[in-house]
Amino acid sequence: MKLEARDLEFSYGRQFGVDRLSFEAAGGGLIGLVGPNGAGKSTLLKMLAGLLEPDQGEVLLDGVNLDLKKRGDLARKIAYLPQARKAHWAVSVQTVVELGRLPYQARFQSSSAADREAVERAMSLMDLEGFAGRSVATLSGGEQARVFVARALAQDARIILADEPVAGLDPGHQLSLFKVFRDLSAQGYLVIVALHDLSLAARFCTSVLVMKSGRLQGFGPPESVLNEDMLADVYGIRAICREIDNMPVILPVGDISSPS
Repeated sequence: MKLEARDLEFSYGRQFGVDRLSFEAAGGGLIGLVGPNGAGKSTLLKMLAGLLEPDQGEVLLDGVNLDLKKRGDLARKIAYLPQARKAHWAVSVQTVVELGRLPYQARFQSSSAADREAVERAMSLMDLEGFAGRSVATLSGGEQARVFVARALAQDARIILADEPVAGLDPGHQLSLFKVFRDLSAQGYLVIVALHDLSLAARFCTSVLVMKSGRLQGFGPPESVLNEDMLADVYGIRAICREIDNMPVILPVGDISSPS
C-alpha cells in the first residue's frame, strides 16, 4: 500500500499550515514526523487521513485520490489517531476499543469472531487486559491514551497515522508502543507518527520527515536527517547526537544563541 502527497498546501488565513509539501511512502515503513510546534504536522496528518481537504495538491492512496474513495473503504485502509484523546463519557474501555471495528460492520450488526479477536489483540498490545469493564472516564490521562491507541489498532488498517501517540504515556508504555509500531511496519504496515521525542524517532523509525513552517526540511533515514546542523536549523537548538549501547540518543543542550 502506497501513500503519496503531491504539492500539498493548506493555509489558516495568511499563514501556511502546509506549504508545497510532497513525499511518498509505502508499506513496511515507520515514519517519524518531527518539527517544532506549529510546523504543520497535525495539519499534514489530517490531510493524509482524508479529514482535511487541501487548498492545493492531492493525496493519493495506491494511485487514487482520497476524494474518490468511499468513506467506509477509506476507514478500512487508514486509521487516524488524533492528538486530542480525552474521554468525557462513562463507557467501558472495551466499548471504546470496539469502535475501531465499526468500518467492518453493517448497521446494527453484532460483533463477529474477527471483531472480537481484533479487539482482544489491540487491548493486549496496549496492556489493557484488566481494564475491559472499567469506565474510560475513571482512568488516568496516560491510561486513556492507551485506550485510544488500542481503538486505532483494532481498526486493523494497513496505514496508521498517529498524532503524538506517546503524549501522556510513561516511559515503559512509550517504548512498548513504538515496539508495536516497529513490529507492524515489519509486517508491511505503513505507520506515520508525529512526535517530539527525537531519541525515539532516531531509535525506532525507518525514516524521519522533518517539517518547519509548513515546509519539508528533510526526509530520509534518521541517521542522515537527525544531525546537529539540521536540529540547529529547524529547532534553533544545540544538540548532542550520540550512541549509547548501540542506541541513538539525541540530547538538546541549549539554544544556539546561548554561549553554553
